[in-house]
Amino acid sequence: MILTIDTTIEPDIFVSLSGGVRDAEKKVAAPRQQAEKLLPTITELLTSQKVTWKQIKEIRVQNQGGNFTSLRIGVLTANALAYALGIEVKSLQGTAVFDFPGGRAVKPEYQAEPNIGPKKAPTC
Repeated sequence: MILTIDTTIEPDIFVSLSGGVRDAEKKVAAPRQQAEKLLPTITELLTSQKVTWKQIKEIRVQNQGGNFTSLRIGVLTANALAYALGIEVKSLQGTAVFDFPGGRAVKPEYQAEPNIGPKKAPTC
């Protein structure tokens, strides 16, 4: 089974399963709640299809587009699940996968540099 994760389609989360008897997908509205809703959405999809975590053999993730936080949540969740399950993770675009001593990971490809520095005081 292949689990696909896409958190770039705001305000929704999209997850799907393929490679089994039948494909299944779930789309959930999650404006500013991707972190809270992603894992429960995946769990609900697996449960509804009677699929266990051990049956997942690969995770694919959208690693381009969307806003910084949404993209980061999807990619980090996919990488963490793949690492924990000991399975392969791939980018939907087939790019930005890198090896590290414990396995492989997908790198998010942001549209712009994040603006996370300290805010400047307004000038008078």
